[in-house]
Amino acid sequence: MIRAYKFLMRPTVRQAQALGEMLRDHCSLYNGALQERRDAWRHPSKTSVKYGMQSAQLKEIRAFDPERQGRWSFSSQQATLRRLDKAFAAFFRRVKSGDTPGYPRFRGVNWFDTVEFPKDGDGCRWDSTPHDPVTRVRLQGVGHVKVNQHRAVAGKVKTISVRREGRKWFVVLTAEQAQPQTLPATGSVVGIDLGIASFLADSGGAFVPNPRHGRQAAAKLEAAQQALSRFPRVRRDKRTRNHQRAVDKVAVLHGKVRRQRLDHAHKTALGLVREHDFIAHEDLKIRNMSKAPAPKPDPEQAGAFLPNGAAAKAGLNKSISDAGWGVFLTILHAKAESAGREVIAVDPRNTSRECPECGHTAKGNRPTQKKFHCVVCGHTAHADTVGATNVLRAGLVRRDANPA
Repeated sequence: MIRAYKFLMRPTVRQAQALGEMLRDHCSLYNGALQERRDAWRHPSKTSVKYGMQSAQLKEIRAFDPERQGRWSFSSQQATLRRLDKAFAAFFRRVKSGDTPGYPRFRGVNWFDTVEFPKDGDGCRWDSTPHDPVTRVRLQGVGHVKVNQHRAVAGKVKTISVRREGRKWFVVLTAEQAQPQTLPATGSVVGIDLGIASFLADSGGAFVPNPRHGRQAAAKLEAAQQALSRFPRVRRDKRTRNHQRAVDKVAVLHGKVRRQRLDHAHKTALGLVREHDFIAHEDLKIRNMSKAPAPKPDPEQAGAFLPNGAAAKAGLNKSISDAGWGVFLTILHAKAESAGREVIAVDPRNTSRECPECGHTAKGNRPTQKKFHCVVCGHTAHADTVGATNVLRAGLVRRDANPA
């Protein structure tokens, strides 16, 4: 299996400058390749430019511009061109399936934050100074950069990526590992129901509170965003010191919220994986759930629209994003795979309206957001607990119908 590791880098001032130049030049390569594809398609011949054709031009590009493009790893530049090729492949796939296409866009220097090295030893080297007690990663054109390795890396390192987050630099490794040792069986099964009032309710009646990290930081973020909005939108190298401080403050606040959300997701998922052999959850379509409502044209007045609840839906969408369900489910599946646990997603329809005692399903069974009261047998419970119980039953049925 493949596992990722993320470590903080501690570059010197010169190394940080070189890392920024590396991102800048890879961004320029990405945008140049995108422009070439656009121009070729706009030509009367309607020529399609592929990855292989652009990769073959790299040798000439590096020779023509040795001070910039020639400094960096050839393989990392190929990875940047593959990144563009994947963007076009996703665009054509969406066009073919009838979805909203989203044509690949040019990247600004501030929005290009990752460079990938496809193979350890090709333009990069993890643990490049093994005799040194400080771990270092060697990057072509940058040098040996100190890494704050807070845990051991198991397995063989396959790829290395450099990522900028605000004013910090990180190195991300992917390592190929043998199947890890599984956790001992507990004999416990559980169903979970994700929500907003409570982050999670399980079929045993337990609840995990929703920390609402985004809401807690909303006041500070609003003040920081207002301070930033007073400066004109200019390139990174044209910013004044006060402008850069305002940018950094917003980035720091967003980074803190993101790390808090990740920490909560990791701890919650780890607790479930340690305590239960089988976990069932709702197969949520989070992107559809957080869509803005469609406008309602007024048939009696041209150009006017009827109320569509957009303001209330915007608040709900913000709460859904703040809860971080998608991040949590991704982490849960990864931890379960490593621990030898089984996780199954089930259809969420009517899970909170079906009575777990008599099986009667009706909208009236849930008179309020929290309360469940069956109109037939009178069973009463918390609505989220009922939903988790029904999710567990559906998950067990699906597991038994498709044994591994």
